[in-house]
Amino acid sequence: MSTAPALLRLATAGSVDDGKSTLVGRLLYDTKSVLADQIDAVTRASVDKGLDTPDLSLLVDGLRAEREQGITIDVAYRYFATPNRSFILADTPGHVQYTRNTVSGASTAQVVILLTDARKGVIEQTRRHAAVLSLLGVPRLVLAVNKIDLVEDPAAVFQEISAEFRALTGSLGWADEAVHAIPVSALHGDNVASRSDRTPYYDGPSLIEHLESIPTDPDTTPIGFRFPVQYVIRPRTPEHPDYRGYAGQVAAGTVDVGDEVLVLPAGTRSRVERIDTADGPLDSAHTGRSVTVILADDVDVSRGDVIVSAADAPEPRQQFEATVCWLAEKPLRVGARLLLKHGTKTTQAIVGGLDAVFDEQNLTIGEGTTLELNQIGRISIQTAEPIVADDYDKNREMGSFLLIDPAGGNTLAAGLVGDALAHLV
Repeated sequence: MSTAPALLRLATAGSVDDGKSTLVGRLLYDTKSVLADQIDAVTRASVDKGLDTPDLSLLVDGLRAEREQGITIDVAYRYFATPNRSFILADTPGHVQYTRNTVSGASTAQVVILLTDARKGVIEQTRRHAAVLSLLGVPRLVLAVNKIDLVEDPAAVFQEISAEFRALTGSLGWADEAVHAIPVSALHGDNVASRSDRTPYYDGPSLIEHLESIPTDPDTTPIGFRFPVQYVIRPRTPEHPDYRGYAGQVAAGTVDVGDEVLVLPAGTRSRVERIDTADGPLDSAHTGRSVTVILADDVDVSRGDVIVSAADAPEPRQQFEATVCWLAEKPLRVGARLLLKHGTKTTQAIVGGLDAVFDEQNLTIGEGTTLELNQIGRISIQTAEPIVADDYDKNREMGSFLLIDPAGGNTLAAGLVGDALAHLV
């Protein structure tokens, strides 16, 4: 029985005009992930613009405003695949005022391709993006030194930019092996899908080859089993009169049949009797697997509860500090009563205080009385009901949440449990 290629979630980031959309278009084109009529449409649009070759960025920049300005405003999600791997890619904006889109696109990424123009090197916006990606806990980075064909001494330029970028990422907490630099020309396809003979000074893999080699094991954190309950299954049919299963997706760790577990926040203890899936029962389930868990005891479990390992159970919390990126036009107000959505649970919350604000311009942390659109800061939160959360640096899934306007239902902020700003000081 054949298995589907492993899925890798990635995102792009970089400054305006670094060529992000062209690179994404090149990835789609070279992996044959674009329909013929799309290529024809892009070719016609490119001719209308007076270009001799297809403008592959048009495969990604879908909004009219983006096409007219030649920039990316919204987050564009694209799917492509090779024989060895499947990819979901988020192409994020480069402008400072679209930080919220970068946060949204990179929040679930396992790797981010950070572009820089070989003629400009590591610039202020590169440093901003690296700092934001560090806050988000992105495990791996790829520095794509684009437009390498436009500099006089590409070998020296690439070496200098790579060294400067590694010094930056090292100061932000990435290990050396988690960062890889590749000289590319998105326009001509050098080192994108295949290695180019025009970069003899570089003996590493192409971008696609490197992405295919990145481990996709989602369970990289040291915490135990975490299972937010999404739905309680009670068929009440003649075949299953007493069936009670708890459906959801494993957020962290691994669970085996027979494991002792706790249902939080109540703290009820039980044992895993069976693990069901649409394809039949399992002996164990790991991070990312959607399953139905059946417990040995008839305990009270509802949507929003979290089934956890009894040997490594977190303490439910109602007061905690968090780092948030403010996503709304209306500024954050201390004392505001909002809704907090964490996993499958939604509860009322109060913003108790604003302790620090991250200055993206100077990459410093200072004081503030409010958070404006796109700003990042550290706040204290009190919830009406306890939530079962881990710090974000231990587990991205269990450490992330949203703040929601209770009146209109709009998302106001994306939050990370704990002090993610601490390592930037």
